[in-house]
Amino acid sequence: MDSIFAPKSSSTSSLSSSALLSRFLEASSSRKISSLTFIGSRPFRPSSYSTTFAMASNDVSKPKIITGDFGYVLEDVPHFTDYIPDLSTYSNPLQDNPAFSVVKQYFVHVDDSVPQKIVVHKDSPRGIHFRRAGPRQKVYFDSDEVQACIVTCGGLCPGLNTVIREIVYSLYHMYGVTTVLGIDGGYRGFYARNTIALTPKVVNDIHKRGGTILGTSRGGHDTSKIVDSIQDRGINQVYIIGGDGTQKGASVIFEEIRRRGLKVVVAGIPKTIDNDIPVIDKSFGFDTAVEEAQRAINAAHVEAESVENGIGLVKLMGRYSGFIAMYATLASRDVDCCLIPESPFYLDGKGGLFEYIEKQLKENGHMVIVIAEGAGQELLSESMQSRNQQDASGNKLLQDVGLWISQGIKDYFSRQKTMAINLKYIDPTYMIRAVPSNASDNVYSTLLAQSAVHGAMAGYTGFTSGLVNGRQTYIPFYRIIEKQNKVVITDRMWARLLSSTNQPSFMSDKDVIEDKTECISGEKKEEGPATQFLDNGNCADGVLENKEVSSV
Repeated sequence: MDSIFAPKSSSTSSLSSSALLSRFLEASSSRKISSLTFIGSRPFRPSSYSTTFAMASNDVSKPKIITGDFGYVLEDVPHFTDYIPDLSTYSNPLQDNPAFSVVKQYFVHVDDSVPQKIVVHKDSPRGIHFRRAGPRQKVYFDSDEVQACIVTCGGLCPGLNTVIREIVYSLYHMYGVTTVLGIDGGYRGFYARNTIALTPKVVNDIHKRGGTILGTSRGGHDTSKIVDSIQDRGINQVYIIGGDGTQKGASVIFEEIRRRGLKVVVAGIPKTIDNDIPVIDKSFGFDTAVEEAQRAINAAHVEAESVENGIGLVKLMGRYSGFIAMYATLASRDVDCCLIPESPFYLDGKGGLFEYIEKQLKENGHMVIVIAEGAGQELLSESMQSRNQQDASGNKLLQDVGLWISQGIKDYFSRQKTMAINLKYIDPTYMIRAVPSNASDNVYSTLLAQSAVHGAMAGYTGFTSGLVNGRQTYIPFYRIIEKQNKVVITDRMWARLLSSTNQPSFMSDKDVIEDKTECISGEKKEEGPATQFLDNGNCADGVLENKEVSSV
């Protein structure tokens, strides 16, 4: 047997996931792997390549990696058969479902996977792939035995109710599952609140409403209490809807369930209005947020244009990532300056923000500024910042940069005494996240929910359902929670914004060099030469997987 390394050895036990993967890529590119090892009783059977695993059956911290010829790597998700032997399987009821009678191929092929990177050079290795989502020929649950539950955690986001509805509908109408519970009030609802019985009748119209019918909260994660509650209630499918913090909690719940050897699926559906979850193309609710943000920008433009030296300032959500501000600015075309957390700026002096505002007012007579909530936090005075304060989810509490910069602009022109300005500040942040999802997000939420249900019924667990390069996939938790997705300001997408607004970058040559160096070096350099640095918004080494949602 041609083993790349032994997962339990002392030499590899301390390696990070990135180091493990790097070693696999090196080994697979230097020699042809001619063996197949597997976990439990379920080997992976490729049709045209050889594979190996890098995961001990009792070690949930190691990634489950399958390698093949020409640098092929599948970052697979856990399966029941990895740790529970001799499980019964059942025929998938979809083959008798009239709705699927027109489908040429009912089920996803066992070899199907989706590449993380689709722009490659002719000599590039095949690279990292994820398991393709969809129904399987065999399922690991009888419909009558399924006791499913759904929980929503963290802040609100357009599309939450749509995801809830479609999970219930998929379980009922595709798999004949009749017991679905809603956990009231986030993670703490597992042990502190009552459940809500969810049926197609109960959830029929909820997609037309904003928010979540289950309620939500931050924090409240007590792993032992949650898993005890799951076990006591006889729940065997847990669908967790939330952002990166929620997915971290889901990962811990999965590990505890696996440690106890329970036949319980933990499936995540990624939710974040900021679009700051890595790997996936975008998160549900993002399109709606961008669309709603334009309403505020349009209002600010009308206000600014209607008076002499008018300034319309709009603050949008984006704690650490400025995707909403960037895409809303590009869509609007009325914005003269967009400020995001990833792009440093300065206020005073030559080339500063204040000088640019004065220049715009002299030339055009009005100006619209969009600022993400996390931008410019380093500029706030020490007395105003809440550096060590966090909310219940562990997020840093931010001061209102919109109010602060509004006052700064007013003070600057008051000191200059060169022109009188008329500034209007609009903060639509909580209005944006509370609206129902638009048509695009409704479709996307439906696909995410259906994919999660298909994966759960097929026995996959410890995964997040997500869109990668336009295809539904199952992504292991560790990839979703390893870092945040951020705008790359040395990327073409940010350059498109700068060309749209005609604003200066507010960056010195030193800032650009440092940003490129950080992007290229990162944790590792996996694929391709440095000329691949900017590839569909990604660094060549895949360290910053920032997807251009609508880029060409």
